[in-house]
Amino acid sequence: MDEYLPTAHSTPWNRRHFLGAAAAAGAAGAAALLPLAVHSQPRKITLAWSQASFCQVPVPIALERGLFEKNGLQVEVLNWGGSADQLLEALATGKAEVGVGLIHRWVKPLEAGLDVKIVGSVHGGCLRLVGVNAAGVTRDVKTLKGKVIGVSDLNSPAKQFYGIHLAKLGLDIDKDVEWRVYPADLLDVAVKKGEVHAIADGDPNLYLIEKRNPGVFTELGNSATGEYAEKICCVLGAGAKFVRDDRKSAAAVVRALAQASDYVAENPNESAKIFAKYTPKFEVADLQRLIAELTYKHHPHNSRLQDEVREFAADFRSAGILKKSTDPARFARHITQDVLS
Repeated sequence: MDEYLPTAHSTPWNRRHFLGAAAAAGAAGAAALLPLAVHSQPRKITLAWSQASFCQVPVPIALERGLFEKNGLQVEVLNWGGSADQLLEALATGKAEVGVGLIHRWVKPLEAGLDVKIVGSVHGGCLRLVGVNAAGVTRDVKTLKGKVIGVSDLNSPAKQFYGIHLAKLGLDIDKDVEWRVYPADLLDVAVKKGEVHAIADGDPNLYLIEKRNPGVFTELGNSATGEYAEKICCVLGAGAKFVRDDRKSAAAVVRALAQASDYVAENPNESAKIFAKYTPKFEVADLQRLIAELTYKHHPHNSRLQDEVREFAADFRSAGILKKSTDPARFARHITQDVLS
């Protein structure tokens, strides 16, 4: 199963230590991320993000450490509670200039033609699949056949991500497994009732479920390891008109969040303390462990960003999420924009 479903290492809290090298793309790439000179009149923009998503911690880091200001921006943040489609529509219509969200939720609506460009990324990883030990689900993918996988919705990033990769391993994801929807915080209740035999979800919810139920689960897949450890997950989008009219400010947002992401990678404990002010229901110690799990050193730009979007598009087309007529390479060229060169 390891070939396609990256799983946790024996020392999961230290992944960030070996990911730093992947972030450097040479002197030119590093120079592209240096702050711009601050002008007397900073550009005012609105950035939409989800305050409930711990993985988006670079946003408050950039705010608290003045990284937006250092890059010539005055940023108003909008705590977005709507759907991914609504967020992308807000970017396309100029209600917000930039926004942060999961690539897995963005690919399909962008195929539909929303005028939004992916201009950067924030981190890799954050989706996991766990099996219920008592149901006989182990790291052998065959043990999932005939089982029920609990998800928070049928279009959730975890459902899409693991649907793709279970299919790669030979399972018919429409016939061999059943995907059943429950409220995210009640997925473990469904496990206790025997209604689901595995859970596909993101952290922090899945982390908290495991914390409440020690010894109940075995991790089957983790998008923060293996081949996906150094691929995008949470991305930065911008309205295409904003990019066309003010490419310089779009680049400044990319730089600021890349600098914030680097800070998170190097200072997960301090970052957790800062983010705890935004999500007081989570303990700082839990946030510290979760933040240290993700690959914040990975925020590709230029051709590498386009390549990673193309790879996701190819997976989504093979799984039937994108139309068979969609060309992944052409699609990736259309929805990504290099604003740093």
